[in-house]
Amino acid sequence: MATFISVPLKKSEDVDLVKPLSKFITSIYAVSEDQTDYIRAVDELNKLRKSALGRPLDKHERSLEILLRYYDQLCAAEPKFPFSENQLCLTFTWKDAFDKGSLFSGPAKLALANVSYEKTCVLFNVGALASQIASEQNLGNDEGRRTAAKLYQLASGTFCHIRDTVLSALSQEPTVDISPDITSALSHIMLAQAQEVFFLKATADRMKSAIIAKLANQAADLYGEACRQCQSKENVPKEFSPILAAKHCIMQVYAEYHQSTLAKQQQKFGEEIARLQYATSLMKTVTSRYNEYVNVKELSDKIARALTAAKKDNDFIYHDRVPESKDLDRIGKASLVKPTAIQVPMSQKFTDLFQKMVPLAVQQYLSVYNQRKAEIVNRLIGTMREASSLCSGVLASLNLPAALEDLSGDSIPPSILEKSRSIIQQGGQESIEQLIKNMPDMLQRNKEILDESLRMLNEEESTDSELRTNFGQHWIRKPSGELYKPLRTEGMNFRSLLDKALQSDSLLRERYAVHSPMIALLCKSEPELRAAIPSANPAKTLQGNEVVGNLRALLDQLDEMKKERGRIESGIRSVEFDMTGTFLSALAQGSTIDEEALSTRQLDSSYGGYSQEVQKSLKTQEELLVNVQTLHQKFSGMKQTSAESIQREEVMKKLASAYDSYMEMTTNLQEGTKFYGDLTVILLKFQNNCSDIVFARKTELDDLLKVIQQTLAQEPSAPSIPPATTDQASTTTTTSTSTSPPSRPIPAPRTVFSQNKPSPPPRPPPPSIPQAAKSPPPSSIPPPQASTPTASNPDPAQASSTTSVETPGLTSPAQGPPYPTYQGHPGFFPMPMGWSPFGYGQYNMPYLPYQSLGQVGYPAAAPPQPQNQPNYP
Repeated sequence: MATFISVPLKKSEDVDLVKPLSKFITSIYAVSEDQTDYIRAVDELNKLRKSALGRPLDKHERSLEILLRYYDQLCAAEPKFPFSENQLCLTFTWKDAFDKGSLFSGPAKLALANVSYEKTCVLFNVGALASQIASEQNLGNDEGRRTAAKLYQLASGTFCHIRDTVLSALSQEPTVDISPDITSALSHIMLAQAQEVFFLKATADRMKSAIIAKLANQAADLYGEACRQCQSKENVPKEFSPILAAKHCIMQVYAEYHQSTLAKQQQKFGEEIARLQYATSLMKTVTSRYNEYVNVKELSDKIARALTAAKKDNDFIYHDRVPESKDLDRIGKASLVKPTAIQVPMSQKFTDLFQKMVPLAVQQYLSVYNQRKAEIVNRLIGTMREASSLCSGVLASLNLPAALEDLSGDSIPPSILEKSRSIIQQGGQESIEQLIKNMPDMLQRNKEILDESLRMLNEEESTDSELRTNFGQHWIRKPSGELYKPLRTEGMNFRSLLDKALQSDSLLRERYAVHSPMIALLCKSEPELRAAIPSANPAKTLQGNEVVGNLRALLDQLDEMKKERGRIESGIRSVEFDMTGTFLSALAQGSTIDEEALSTRQLDSSYGGYSQEVQKSLKTQEELLVNVQTLHQKFSGMKQTSAESIQREEVMKKLASAYDSYMEMTTNLQEGTKFYGDLTVILLKFQNNCSDIVFARKTELDDLLKVIQQTLAQEPSAPSIPPATTDQASTTTTTSTSTSPPSRPIPAPRTVFSQNKPSPPPRPPPPSIPQAAKSPPPSSIPPPQASTPTASNPDPAQASSTTSVETPGLTSPAQGPPYPTYQGHPGFFPMPMGWSPFGYGQYNMPYLPYQSLGQVGYPAAAPPQPQNQPNYP
């Protein structure tokens, strides 16, 4: 029987989980016992990953348990951390399990900042290790067969789960080993092997032949389907297909054998023989094609003995007709296996390390709820503050209550003195000026942080775009422009906040410039303040007037209303309600939460009463101000008006308005200072997020560049031949215009590169020199006779018409090589050489007068004088 197939494990590179996860925890959760527990849980998770992936695993169920625990922890941690490329970026790198690499590069690998990719690869290793452990089981006992069947079904379930989820879980094409086609084939292989284990158990338990035949036939079908899926896959190991094909045939043989036993029991002796004959033909196929992978001699002998005995009994006793194999009834099927469904937790010893941590979905719902809550609180408080500011402005325009207190005309009204003391206690003019002075520095600090964050994104995006242009289709990672969209949107929101803050700061400075003189006056001592306020004629006759009494009563009611608003504001700010339990309960009941309905119901319950009180206060203020304005008109008519009294009243109004502006500006500046401080913290977190994702992208860039370099190194490339230089081109022209003395062989011209050079002619046969043409002594050789063009005749036509007298007995000169020769580096100019009659290697160098003469040409005459020497190439 053939051996069982097991799947190799995928290998992963080290990933530091501690630093990014701890950084996220410290940024979200305040310093507390829970934060310490979460950081400790991160350390445990990192150790668990190293145990599961950082070392070789034994083929034992204890190792499988470690993998299952790590997978369960990933599933538990995924909804509680924002694992993504633009938030909590963790890049996981895994190698292809089946790709062994080549001579110049390692196995194919893929790096993704996606925790679903990590889960998929870990689940692949669960299936692979389960298949390896099952292959090591002793199938000779029930315990081994039970364990093997369970593990093969688990492996089939894991591969089936990967097949159904891998494309939706990953953002790009996965490696081949976890692709849907390969995982589907692996799932069928594991399921077929589980079915075979059940067949072996049925055989060992001596079950009925009909049941065993059905189990074997079902296993044969599963092996056949697995073989068909593996035949077209180039990445699976080459021994998979022949092993599966052999097992398909072997399980058919077992099915036919046990069905023949059933036919014998039913006294269908012809069918028995027919099935044994068909089994024998299948055994011949296995032996001839797959003998390298399986050993079926024992089974073949068993079938042969059964067939011989059946034929003998039928020939001498039964004489039953033997039908054709195609006429036999089909054997039934019985499936006892199915892929194990993947349900979390898969480990029986699982304990959630982050059990106390709120899931990310609930965190998001809490964030939205807090935003809704802040909007309601700001709306209610803002409405009351606007109403109070309007009331103060109306009273300041009427010079109330100072007008009622200033009936003597020469003393300082008590309300003005109280306002002056209040401003002095709060630091006076220096305090507000210091707050205004600090605003630009804080604004500039926030701008610098935001600009630096966006600069990092811009630089990385520019690099990514440039490399994408250079490498084209090889640059397969997600464009930075798409990845940074959420961060850029967040950056635009921060920029808008800073612009609005800048406008608010400008308005505050303008307002302070308007009220600065009166604020400075209120900061002075009582004698200085009394001297600065103009005096007027007394109006003591109005002190007991009914109108004055009614006005004072209305002003007291307005003061009481303002105090009541302070109480309402404190109550609104103190409302606290934790929606975590509500959202967790809703999440446990279903996969989605109607956050808006839950939040609205709770906020109405918490702030509905305060909203009614605010509306009631606004209505009360409106009625009181109407009555105050009516009575003030009567009061003004009863007062004795003069230029001094009008001037005094105007100063009183300005002082009252300056006090109200001081108090409001102080509150606004303090809130602005807090706003800039809080925004600095938020922008630093934003900068850290940008820095983390840029760092992760740079790491991914380096890995991708290595992969591209390895890919390009494996691609064949033709050598590029540079075009001929100007000097080389002139060499060709000079060579074509030169001639040689007829008394010695003419050297072949050097071939050089040219942009438009035609193909060279075929190589001619080598020259042959007959014995009769032996060279005479040098002294008997006649002088050369040749006509050489002079330097004053550069006409190419004339140069081409120059001929040479051939020496008797010699053939035409040999041609140059039929392929271009190397012409040297561009700009190359050789060193001067001594003269040689054969001219090879002269590189078209002219003879120089100071050079010594070269060797004597053989078998030609003595060399001519230097001035007559032609230029040879």
